[in-house]
Amino acid sequence: MTDLSQIVKAYDVRGVVPDQWDETLAELFGAAFVQVTGAEAIVTGHDMRPSSPGLARAFARGAAARGADVTEIGLCSTDQLYYASGALDLPGAMFTASHNPARYNGIKMCRAGAAPVGQDTGLSDIRRLVEEWREHGAPEPVAATGAVTQRDVLADYADHLRGLVDLTGLRPLKVVVDAGNGMGGHTVPTVFEGLPLQLDALYFELDGSFPNHEANPLDPKNIVDLQARVRETGADLGLAFDGDADRCFVVDENGDPVSPSAITALVAARELAKHPGGTVIHNCITSWSVPEVVKENGGEPVRTRVGHSFIKEEMAKTGAIFGGEHSAHYYFRDFWNADTGMLAALHVLAALGAQQGPLSRLVDRYDRYAASGEINSTVDDQSARLAAIKAAYEGREGITLDELDGLTVTATDWWFNVRPSNTEPLLRLNAEARDTATVERVRDEALGIIRG
Repeated sequence: MTDLSQIVKAYDVRGVVPDQWDETLAELFGAAFVQVTGAEAIVTGHDMRPSSPGLARAFARGAAARGADVTEIGLCSTDQLYYASGALDLPGAMFTASHNPARYNGIKMCRAGAAPVGQDTGLSDIRRLVEEWREHGAPEPVAATGAVTQRDVLADYADHLRGLVDLTGLRPLKVVVDAGNGMGGHTVPTVFEGLPLQLDALYFELDGSFPNHEANPLDPKNIVDLQARVRETGADLGLAFDGDADRCFVVDENGDPVSPSAITALVAARELAKHPGGTVIHNCITSWSVPEVVKENGGEPVRTRVGHSFIKEEMAKTGAIFGGEHSAHYYFRDFWNADTGMLAALHVLAALGAQQGPLSRLVDRYDRYAASGEINSTVDDQSARLAAIKAAYEGREGITLDELDGLTVTATDWWFNVRPSNTEPLLRLNAEARDTATVERVRDEALGIIRG
């Protein structure tokens, strides 16, 4: 029997199917989700993985057995499920393993209005209930079981997104989109319909075996085809979506990757033009350029830990208008504080299409520093290596340290952050400096300590 600690993560459920979890377990999660949230009705959706429809149906059975009505929206992206949760004001469950390999699947759960369900906001209670029922048997269905109905919200989702961005001044653009055989192939055609875009579609066939490449655009090897197509065709830009299409990665007209921090800064400036003086959330490993741009545009930057549950919590607390992460997750107050790569993509298209210059020139103003990218190191003892780094830099003149998330070491012209992985024996290093030579020196010194 699977130890649930192996599949219940910080804010979702994720594991190998059927080795670690299956439809029987999904049904228990559906019942526990209703019990913990007290929901009288929920909404569910699923991605294109072969196991997703069955897992989603099993979850719905479990929820209905506890008396909740279930609205199934079927094939959808994760941000489409968040749209349904917000628009219908219902708790939701999305069946996806996002960018993970084909053998994985999972559930991302939210409360009504797309509010997150994490370890401290219900997920640990759901897990305990499932464990109890597996040991002692699930409770009998309630007398009045819920109804299960189907509803298509794709067009409404697309209309909602287009209504949040002024696209009236958009000039014709040639756009290459790599959907990675994931849910972008389902959502992009509807969202882009009617816009002056010449769409060059790469890998739009829904295929949860991912026959062309993994649906993880943050790994450079997975955007090689996109880069090549942009260069070959003279496209204005390229967009890559992950498996459940809630993240969007951008390449410019030269096929060069655009830093998610630069996209965060660009979108922040646009959102602040709509909401003057607003608060913008960024995590502790986004570029210095993000808080700089926010302040330059009259906004208030707030720094937080890495991870969508922390971003959403801080957005709710501060009333922030926007939030961005280095991982290409972008969060919008106008989208129930949830993350949507599609809305970020529309902002990029609107910004590019409102002027005549290329994307590379547009993002230059937001991409101001040299960065190392994220570098993972396998270590025997995460705490000991973090302590060694702290000891090496503590007390140095002009150096400040903080432990908001892992350890961040900051100097006048550089900074680096080291964070432990929650699921693997890894330390993750991100460094930034005012020039390439400095960031390489800082990176190498930090890695020397991390790797002993």
